Amino acid sequence: MNRILGYLVLCLLCTIHTYGVAPTDSLLRELNKAMEQSATYDAVKLRNIDSIKRGWPAASDPASQYLICLQLYNAYKVFNFDSAFAYAQRLQQLATQLHDPVRTTEAKIKLGYVLLSSGMFTETAAFVNGIDATGAPDSIRIEFYLMKSRLYFDLADYNQDKYYTPSYIKQASTYIDSALQLITPGSFEYRYNKGLQLFKMGNIPGALAIYPNLDQPGLGDRQLAISACTLGAIYEASHHTDTAIVLMMRSAIADIRSSTKETMASYSLATLLFEKGDVENASHCIERAIGEAVFYGARQRKVMVSSILPIIEHERIITAEEKTKSLLIYATIVTLLLVAVVILAITVFRQVQKLKSAQRIITAAHLKQTEINNQLLEANKIKEEYVGYCFNINATYIGKIEKLKQTLEQKIADNKPAELKFLVNNINIRQEREELFTNFDRVFLKIFPHFVEEFNKLFDKENQVILKENELLNTDIRIFALIRIGITDNEKIARILEYSVNTIYAYKTKIKKRSLVPSEDFENQIMSIKAL
Repeated sequence: MNRILGYLVLCLLCTIHTYGVAPTDSLLRELNKAMEQSATYDAVKLRNIDSIKRGWPAASDPASQYLICLQLYNAYKVFNFDSAFAYAQRLQQLATQLHDPVRTTEAKIKLGYVLLSSGMFTETAAFVNGIDATGAPDSIRIEFYLMKSRLYFDLADYNQDKYYTPSYIKQASTYIDSALQLITPGSFEYRYNKGLQLFKMGNIPGALAIYPNLDQPGLGDRQLAISACTLGAIYEASHHTDTAIVLMMRSAIADIRSSTKETMASYSLATLLFEKGDVENASHCIERAIGEAVFYGARQRKVMVSSILPIIEHERIITAEEKTKSLLIYATIVTLLLVAVVILAITVFRQVQKLKSAQRIITAAHLKQTEINNQLLEANKIKEEYVGYCFNINATYIGKIEKLKQTLEQKIADNKPAELKFLVNNINIRQEREELFTNFDRVFLKIFPHFVEEFNKLFDKENQVILKENELLNTDIRIFALIRIGITDNEKIARILEYSVNTIYAYKTKIKKRSLVPSEDFENQIMSIKAL
């Protein structure tokens, strides 16, 4: 029952603490931006340190020098081990000169903190065990107890031994209890250290219940960095990895802004990201962690960070190789697809060209067929007109012959040779031929009403044909009218018009020479004159 209740409290507190936390992606962008600007933050830090150093020559007495040295120590204690160690030793020297036991105790605590931050556990334990904070002000005693609790917590994390670790945690918890008795209850410092104690003792729901709000106003970057890192470790232990990552990001950002090099946030964040499979960002964070450890000079941090670096880099190399293989596969597929597309494009282009060629042939054949159809329609029309014309002429001539036959038979029966001779002599062959031509002309102009007009367009104005009054066609036009309806043989034309072949040839030659078009193209122009 207690376990279930504890789990419910944990879930509720997870909801409370993660409320208002920025999404991972936006925080990751903010972290990357902070990393890019870290040199700027460090430059501001160094300018502040130089400003403090400029006050040193003006401090002639040891008390003033102690205060300036204390400021320089505080500026260096999480920034650079060597400088912080040097100023911690200088603090001891100045405290000895001042014969001030309080300042001497304070200076020793400062030196112990620097040794602990560098990972020198043996030296720190030996040194701080010789410090007696009895009678010191509460602020110094709080600092002393918290430093000793950190020493034993760090030893517990370092050893990870089932026998010694619980003992170290118990000793650390005892020192935190001593510090908590001197810290104002309900303050940020009190809630943080109490939450840390409960977390290390294994009481995660209790730790979350008392842990301070990270979004409270007035919280400095250093406070935020420490508390967010510890809270991230609590969530990591409770298997809320995403929340732990967000908190470690906030801690790392605050560390960069405060130019803190003695930190665990970058290392912890790299570990969490690596476990989640984000090798690329894990690699960036572990590189940052190594840079911070080297810059500060923390021996233990360098060993700890360096131990995971090969694992992350190995995984990064594997990931890069897999990406390279994937890219090669994709590139090969894309290349094959491109080749296939090119081949397809060439095939399609060739097919299109074939289709265009076939379309041109079909179009030309269609035009040719249309022309032939038009010619057939025209030929049919000509045939229809002239067949009718021939039937009418033949019927007329049959009637005339029949009437002439009857008359001749009557004259022979009446024995009137003189009248018979007269009748035969009155037959006018010329008139009959003229009537034949007139009928031909009438039928032709019915089919080609614009023939004369189109014919004259082939000549200049002086050589155009001018027909006489009541004249439908003359011999010049009639020759080419016969050609237009398909009678192209000179002998046939000569028989129809009762001329010799030479005369017909002479007519044609004379007419072609007067034309505006070449002689060899004249008859083609005649054939292009359209029927109605």
